[in-house]
Amino acid sequence: MAHIQPVILAGGTGTRLWPLSRELYPKQLLNLTEDVSLLQATIKRIIAMPDMLPPLIVVGDEHRFLTQYQIDELGLKDKSTIILEPVGRDTAPAICAAVVYALAKHAEDTVILALPADHLISNPKAFLQGIIKARELASEDHLVTFGITPHNPETGYGYIQKGEGCRVKSFVEKPDRKTAERYLAEGNYYWNSGIFAFSIKTFLSEMREHAPQTCAFMEEAVAKGVEDAPFFRLEQSSMEACVSESIDYALMEKSERVAVVPVDMEWNDIGSWQALWDVSAKDEAGNVVQGDVVLEDVRNSLVRAENRLVAGVGLEGALVVETADAVLVASLARAQDVKKIVTRIKSDKKEEYRLHKTVYRPWGSYTVLEEQPRYKIKRITVKPGAKLSLQMHHHRSEHWVVVKGTAKVTCDDKSFLVHENESTYISAGKKHRLENDGVIPLELIEVQNGSYLGEDDIVRFDDVYGRKGQEKLS
Repeated sequence: MAHIQPVILAGGTGTRLWPLSRELYPKQLLNLTEDVSLLQATIKRIIAMPDMLPPLIVVGDEHRFLTQYQIDELGLKDKSTIILEPVGRDTAPAICAAVVYALAKHAEDTVILALPADHLISNPKAFLQGIIKARELASEDHLVTFGITPHNPETGYGYIQKGEGCRVKSFVEKPDRKTAERYLAEGNYYWNSGIFAFSIKTFLSEMREHAPQTCAFMEEAVAKGVEDAPFFRLEQSSMEACVSESIDYALMEKSERVAVVPVDMEWNDIGSWQALWDVSAKDEAGNVVQGDVVLEDVRNSLVRAENRLVAGVGLEGALVVETADAVLVASLARAQDVKKIVTRIKSDKKEEYRLHKTVYRPWGSYTVLEEQPRYKIKRITVKPGAKLSLQMHHHRSEHWVVVKGTAKVTCDDKSFLVHENESTYISAGKKHRLENDGVIPLELIEVQNGSYLGEDDIVRFDDVYGRKGQEKLS
């Protein structure tokens, strides 16, 4: 029996889970239901199953270091490949690129298992049974989709209508309530999970017939791509030229080879705060609570505190989510409309749609503690053995105070150590670098002064993480 190549799609942003999810810290990287992120839970679930090859993980270029860090946390360093998309083009190009990449490594009868990184599956045994059946069908030249057995007339999902045998009769868009109730009563409709299985040979044959331009662009993107272990970088101009399409629209709705495997695996796509409330443990009043929260006469609500005490009185069906820089208050029943708020925040050019106060970098992280005209204060954490780029700023100077560990500082042609409770000053225009040669995290407070304090005022001269030139806000 053919091996299975998992392809984990981890390129989304999850705007409906704002303010916890941000463009540069998306849903799949969050710990929402357990002590690991949704991406980590997906990887652990997959690698525990038999006949699985090391996973291919497709992510946006801006998420590469956070993704790598979470993989390393699982002890899987050098046991997976991260395929980097220079631009997002939806699931059809993403899956196609991964399949073309896999063809260079494996036989064409290898079965691809493509699945999102941000779904919750509480019954992995049922999932495994579905994979076994899907592999059989994929080996018989079917394009297989996983259909979730519906337990309620859900209007937030697309549906799959099952025909004779395992054949798919039709794909149906999100229905209204009355139509969803009819689907549930008829018994041959399933929620569209976005999980697929097919052999490399069958997939590429069908893509060349039904989506030839997408297939050609992705073959080119892989052929011109660059290995940069653990990353594989798809070539940018080919991706930019490719149309943005879902795999459902580009292929599954057009092919005559599509089959469905019904699975009842306690699945949820955690697509909104309402969905998270549905699957989370609740107190005796029906509340889902996390963090430092005090409630009085509050029922059937979701209240999450990330940084400070949140108190609520006399609420029913409320949604309250607090982070360091934003607070969301809404009716839980209107959770799907959070994306409208994010659209407005983005159109108003507020940074809260993109970033948290804490921003993660390959070397560690920084947290903005205060920002005013002409000065900004940060807390910087540098991982053991890590170092920042050799860089220069045109418009700002920096004063570093070490509060934990020992910093190795380069400033122009001098290198020196700065110990705990010591400081140093870097004036504008000087080349400088910060390193942590120690075995514990380095923490320091940085005070920036200058006429412009944007993150794009960074000119890099040398960087161990492959970032070069002028910093971009992405």
